[in-house]
Amino acid sequence: MSNVSWEEAIACAQKLGKRVGEELKIPVYLYEKAAKEKSRSNLALIRAGEYEGFAEKIKQPEWKPDFGPANIEKAGATAIGAREFLVAYNVNLNTKSVRRANSVAFDVREQGRFKTEDGTPSGKKVLDAKGEPVRVPGMLKHVKAIGWFVKEYGIAQVSMNLTNIEETPLHAAFDACFEAASKRGLRVTGSEIVGMLPKKSLTDAGRYFLRKQKWSEGASDEELIDIAVRSMGLSELKHF
Repeated sequence: MSNVSWEEAIACAQKLGKRVGEELKIPVYLYEKAAKEKSRSNLALIRAGEYEGFAEKIKQPEWKPDFGPANIEKAGATAIGAREFLVAYNVNLNTKSVRRANSVAFDVREQGRFKTEDGTPSGKKVLDAKGEPVRVPGMLKHVKAIGWFVKEYGIAQVSMNLTNIEETPLHAAFDACFEAASKRGLRVTGSEIVGMLPKKSLTDAGRYFLRKQKWSEGASDEELIDIAVRSMGLSELKHF
């Protein structure tokens, strides 16, 4: 869908949330741009505690649902929001180690990693004046990332969600992983897109890589996409 304003999208999210809460009796939380409270806009914060811990979490005044009952039954709870286009993007590494893939993921993701006294992942956490753990921010804004091992391919990947591709485009995520992996003696071998993404993400990537080559950007969309696919190794695991 195109040519829809944020105001319209937010109104739709609120209307749907109200209906789900009232008719289906399911607790509903509004998130991202539809959130009524900024502190609850991050979906990861809403989901924290998972299903097992939500029965108690939902009873807390600060976690009262936007719509529906303040208790969960078999249906659990749901989140409804209006947000930027999310791109699920995985970068392939020449390792099977989840720990090493996580190191790259923590380097690039916005949340970064906990700061420790000795600089090692297992070291004692540094606390701020309020007693909260201090975080070292990652390289990229609007990026969530984790490392994992994919049995099907026999490799570890940095699995990312890009939540604002205008500010952190696909090619920026690829280059950041390439840089972080190289510093750790690893190599990025390719990448894959999971699901859909705007065509513009690939044409912008094609132009970016042409600029890096100091070459003319005057190419057709098909040529730009081909350059993006080859530059980011999007066909390494399966045909793109």
